[in-house]
Amino acid sequence: MNESYVKYAVSNGIGVIEFYTPQHNSLPAKILAQLAETIAAAGIDSNSKVLILQSGGNKTFCAGASFDELMVIENEEQGLQFFSGFANVINAMRQCPKFIIGRIQGKSIGGGVGLASSCDYCLATINAEIKLSELPVGIGPFVVGPAVERKMGTTAAYELTIDGTNFRSAQWAKQKGMFAEVFENIELLDGAVQTLANTLANSSSEAMREIKKIFWKGTENWNELLLERAAISGRLILSNYSKKVLADFKAKTKK
Repeated sequence: MNESYVKYAVSNGIGVIEFYTPQHNSLPAKILAQLAETIAAAGIDSNSKVLILQSGGNKTFCAGASFDELMVIENEEQGLQFFSGFANVINAMRQCPKFIIGRIQGKSIGGGVGLASSCDYCLATINAEIKLSELPVGIGPFVVGPAVERKMGTTAAYELTIDGTNFRSAQWAKQKGMFAEVFENIELLDGAVQTLANTLANSSSEAMREIKKIFWKGTENWNELLLERAAISGRLILSNYSKKVLADFKAKTKK
């Protein structure tokens, strides 16, 4: 697969949203916008009662922000616009009236951890390690931070933020509350995801909608908060430190 995409399909009341990019499912602005739009549209689609969020391929779930696009940010306005893409996706997931099941088949990095944290229920494989890699790039998990902290607690979110060079295991993520269950392989993961989705597709839409409202209570200010956080990342990515890290990364990938 060489073409990036966001797809949405519905079967038996289950809506599946899948995204993919060739760069380890990293997220450029275009895919972020499509993902936010697709989640919002799926939320009001009467054909689906529950949603599954997944990525293409069998390896990385999501490598976070597209380094190619980070490298070409030239001013704070462009930085705000790019990082707002993550804010829009998280807010779309938060405001979606349907439960979103996360199918996490592989590693999540940076913004990918934010996506997983914004799902209402996550199932994963043992290969689903997580890492918040923003600090080593000279920024921080400002946009995804509220979602990670809400899901895992302040202590775990702080650990991930400070130690941004090392992955935490899927079992660690489960112990901290990000994953509900961890499976040995993708086949077992898919079976569990389908079983849960089938159960929810036969449950009360009204009850699920009210439950989601309750459990996301206290996040009503995120439309403003996440944009404020996006502005911080958009400013910091312009620093000499970040520019050097990105340049070194680009040079390394060309070898």
